[in-house]
Amino acid sequence: MRYAHHSDRFARAVNGALGDPPEGSPGSYLMPANMPLRHSPREPQPGRSSRKSQRPLHLNAMASALPKRIIKETERLVSDAPPGISAVPHDDNLRYFDVGLQGPEGSAFQGGLFKLELFLPEDYPMSPPKVRFLTKIYHPNIDKLGRICLDILKDRWSPALQIRTVLLSIQALLSSPNPDDPLANDVAQHYKSDEAGAIQLSREWTTKYAQPN
Repeated sequence: MRYAHHSDRFARAVNGALGDPPEGSPGSYLMPANMPLRHSPREPQPGRSSRKSQRPLHLNAMASALPKRIIKETERLVSDAPPGISAVPHDDNLRYFDVGLQGPEGSAFQGGLFKLELFLPEDYPMSPPKVRFLTKIYHPNIDKLGRICLDILKDRWSPALQIRTVLLSIQALLSSPNPDDPLANDVAQHYKSDEAGAIQLSREWTTKYAQPN
């Protein structure tokens, strides 16, 4: 199955960001690290893209606000996305990403398309991305607010890690819920006391909340 390509859109966004901000957008693309994540109506479609951007990306005076590392990571994400994952930067702020994640095969989340949002703080990669689920999910390591219990998003973060690593780790977390290190205590207790019932409820939530439009 093929999914929509986002390379051209990213190239347009970067070239716009590195020049004058688009009309009606904030004067700076660099957002405070403590700014809360925002909901976006976009619906990213995960999948592998083989087409690279047709427009080269050039840096100029905005390079201080948009590090080369972010551009390089984003180029790779949109041109060579991991299977079942997409991450598309916002046109008006390239530190914000709309993420689409397919539930892994063989998991209770198989067949679901989960929407997340990801923000790169000002001091990235010295601090980890901020990520949360927008789609409701019944998982012991993801709470009702969409926050994720994942060690590399906290004390195990390293500047050597990348956005790609984070998204692959979240995808792996869906394959292997860990009720012994929970964020949603009630869900974790359900998984411990009645694993089959908890898995079934996870499937039901996936069917109810995580279906592609």
